[in-house]
Amino acid sequence: MHFATTLFALSTILATLWEAFETVILPRRIQRKLRFTRYFYLVTWTPWRAIAMRARKTQSRETLLSFYGPLSLVFLFATWALLLVLSFGLLHWGVGSHLKFANAEPVTLATDIYMSGTTLFTLGLGDVTPTSQAARVISVMEAAIGFGLIALVISYLPTLYQAFSRREVNISLLDARAGSPPTASEFLRRYATHGDSKSAGAYLVECERWASELLESHMSYPALCYYRSQHANQSWISALATVLDICVLVELCGAPEERWQAELTFAMARHAVVDLSQVFHLQVRHDAPDRLPQQDLARLRSALALPADETRMRELRASYEPFIDVLSRFLAMDLAPWVPPDYARDNWSTKQEHL
Repeated sequence: MHFATTLFALSTILATLWEAFETVILPRRIQRKLRFTRYFYLVTWTPWRAIAMRARKTQSRETLLSFYGPLSLVFLFATWALLLVLSFGLLHWGVGSHLKFANAEPVTLATDIYMSGTTLFTLGLGDVTPTSQAARVISVMEAAIGFGLIALVISYLPTLYQAFSRREVNISLLDARAGSPPTASEFLRRYATHGDSKSAGAYLVECERWASELLESHMSYPALCYYRSQHANQSWISALATVLDICVLVELCGAPEERWQAELTFAMARHAVVDLSQVFHLQVRHDAPDRLPQQDLARLRSALALPADETRMRELRASYEPFIDVLSRFLAMDLAPWVPPDYARDNWSTKQEHL
């Protein structure tokens, strides 16, 4: 019984440490489905999203959903710490509970867990001490792991929030360029109005770099995908969809010198969409509602010189819209339309009634 407990405790400790290494330190996508962190997010995100979606007001729903990203990290770190405390406590018990109270109280399994907790968090209370070589080795190992876990958290959170801030920069820039919510047709209309096609091409270069950074950061730290933007009508998914829509329209009816950059940006943005949908092992749907209904397509045609043959446009849209749709549904982030709604108003121009 004690041997089986010791083996189980060691296995849990190693599995927890490896999970923390893959989640925080290893900068690449983990392919296997059997992961504690993956199931942690599935088990917690599904009910959280279901509860939030029952909120009647959009602002209340977005507030609840915005809490999940930061809170999930807190609970994930707390779960790792709890697993380590319980596992080291079982390890003490498995090797014989060689511990001693300063006031000679009897030692139980609860004492082993208490000793584990004070050691992991480096409290050093001194009311319980190890009395054998094995117990001392276990205590030293756990204290070292506790220091490492604290250092991991301290270094991980700034990195995460720096990546989040860089992601939000392009989303904010889209507000003045493409409206709120951002739409491809509004983007092209505003640039055409000011006759600044060269700046539009330069902005697509920035979008290509932004999509590349988003792919790298969100593949390395998938928890960032749950972090939401400041406004309910903005999100990284909506911005990415808008960038792809813009590239489609520029490739179809833009100036020749702009089309090559549009193709490059499209390739990078689509790469991000497809790979991030695979991070969550999502199955694409081919029966999703059409983001460009006939009435919106007619408005596009009246504003842009779209080719009469829609084959190329359908091919481009089919290469990314199923993936962007399934991500939008999973993360409960609305996608921007192709043309702006009549009631749309830029976030930057919204009047603040209460300062």
